Amino acid sequence: MCTAMTLRSGSNELFFGRTMDFSHDIIPQLYIIPSSYVWYGSLSNNQIRDSYRFIGLGQELDGLLGFFDGVNEKGFAAAVLYFAGYAQYDTKTAHRAAEQIASIDFLHYMLGRCASVKELPSLLKDITVVGIPDPVTRTIAPLHWIVADKSGACAVIEPTAKGLELINNPIGVMANSPDFPWHMTNLRNYIGASPTQTEEVSWDNVPLTPFGQAGGTFPLPGGFTSPERFVRTAYLKAHLPEPKDSDEAITACFHIMESVSIPKGAVITSRNTYDYTKYTAFINTDTCEYFYKTYDDINVRTASLW
Repeated sequence: MCTAMTLRSGSNELFFGRTMDFSHDIIPQLYIIPSSYVWYGSLSNNQIRDSYRFIGLGQELDGLLGFFDGVNEKGFAAAVLYFAGYAQYDTKTAHRAAEQIASIDFLHYMLGRCASVKELPSLLKDITVVGIPDPVTRTIAPLHWIVADKSGACAVIEPTAKGLELINNPIGVMANSPDFPWHMTNLRNYIGASPTQTEEVSWDNVPLTPFGQAGGTFPLPGGFTSPERFVRTAYLKAHLPEPKDSDEAITACFHIMESVSIPKGAVITSRNTYDYTKYTAFINTDTCEYFYKTYDDINVRTASLW
């Protein structure tokens, strides 16, 4: 369970961020990966060389370093979210001619190799993503990815029965299952939601008046399921006054994510564990700065690629 979004400021800086909602124990750390960094993919001993320097939040466990989100020196940013019930990976025996990348390595691969969303089609045509167990859940985690760059371009990458799909994301919002086209269609169920106030109406000559302010938001869903979080985030982003600068933008980003952040105890899994927001992070894709806070520390801290 996670939510991601983009937001552009009046000073033309694009912010990209997410909530990390998870029911397993993770201890994310900030890493800076230099350009020309050589690493070994989880599928084989083949060397992979990064072209770009990047900063990311991730975790090293059992000798594997996996990333949850990050941004590289070109302003290309990416995040990984759960895609339960929909993700379908290739197998090691399929597409032998393509370069095989483990699902848990794919975010690192993109950040190290890709300078913009425009470059993704050529990058994706030469690879296949193979699902392997990760050291945190000990399962083949179902994943999909959201990407953006400082030009404002945004897209979603989803491994489905159709293959590895690259889908334009005009609204700059992403959550979990179902697939992204379903979420976009579902927004049509909420076209009546509005920041303006409802007026008095009459039913069979009986006057009905609103209880007070915010009557126009009554259609919005209030739970923590993926469709509900997607709708709330899209609504708030769409009706937010444009932030005039980076300070206003980062403040707005965190306020929007407060509406979908999950407090401990609100969601309990079948394993009897809490699924809650471990951290919230936003990235300025122009300056490659991170802004983040954790569940136990609500102070917003910063870190920079430079």
